[in-house]
Amino acid sequence: MVEVTHHAEARMQQRGITRSALSSLLDYGATAHDHRGSTIVYFDKKARTRLLLASGRAAYQRLEKQLDTYAVVACDGAVVTVGHRNRRIPRP
Repeated sequence: MVEVTHHAEARMQQRGITRSALSSLLDYGATAHDHRGSTIVYFDKKARTRLLLASGRAAYQRLEKQLDTYAVVACDGAVVTVGHRNRRIPRP
């Protein structure tokens, strides 16, 4: 399992993001660089399709309410923070 900072743990608890949702996000999510040395991982349409095909309909439906999440991953691989997307992730 990937390292999760204390800050990210607190945000996961505050925002109702489960470990399984974070794990699925890191396994199947799309990435974008934030141009500050970190990477943003999020579910786009292709990532949602990969998750559905890999895990099946039942597992997908359990995570469906959490598919608007994102995670910021530092260059050392630690998850710095997590949250819910309410706007588009800018891509170059």
